[in-house]
Amino acid sequence: MNPYKDSEVLRITGEFYRKFYNDPHPRYLIMAINPGRFGAGVTGIPFTDTERLEKVCGIKHNLSSTHEPSSVFAYEMIKNYGGTHAFYRDFYITSVCPLGFVKENEKGKEVNFNYYDSRELEKTVTPFIIQNLERQLQFSLEKDKCICWGRGKNFRFLSGLNAKYKFFKEIIPLDHPRFIMQYKANERKEYINQYLRTLREVVSKGHFFLSPQRRKDANF
Repeated sequence: MNPYKDSEVLRITGEFYRKFYNDPHPRYLIMAINPGRFGAGVTGIPFTDTERLEKVCGIKHNLSSTHEPSSVFAYEMIKNYGGTHAFYRDFYITSVCPLGFVKENEKGKEVNFNYYDSRELEKTVTPFIIQNLERQLQFSLEKDKCICWGRGKNFRFLSGLNAKYKFFKEIIPLDHPRFIMQYKANERKEYINQYLRTLREVVSKGHFFLSPQRRKDANF
């Protein structure tokens, strides 16, 4: 999936990143797996389906309506962090693999396919993953800590890369929003609280000064 071939997606992503990232504040990197069919695979913005893009981020669009459970979790967590401006001022979300994949299941239905679900695919996309990560690390990003959404294979793969290339001093894993919404939806509030504790601890121990306003915005 490459949504960036669509001119409307390019317009949307440009508006989104100008709205939330047009300042010199350093951010902490959050790395998920790869874009999903109804979130970034459509909008080009991680964990942002078309519904939350318009209703929460305030960006109007002409895309077909999509609803992604991972986006529901992410923006509920973002709301509790202090809202979109507070969250995106501290964090930059991306994916280990910036492009998503799909396959047909045994019922002929199109489903998400992770970069690590096939050894051949993982091997093929690894140079592309490294190239894109190195490019993004040229942004104003803190490199002492990185948060990884996905405790299993995603964390192991990213940790392996980090051991070789020394991108970050530490990678902190959290359960992936899709896993939470699919298997632990009844415990969603507990997981959101876990996310908030971890993210606030990372920011509070960071290298940049937290002004009183930033502490207020992020509910410190």
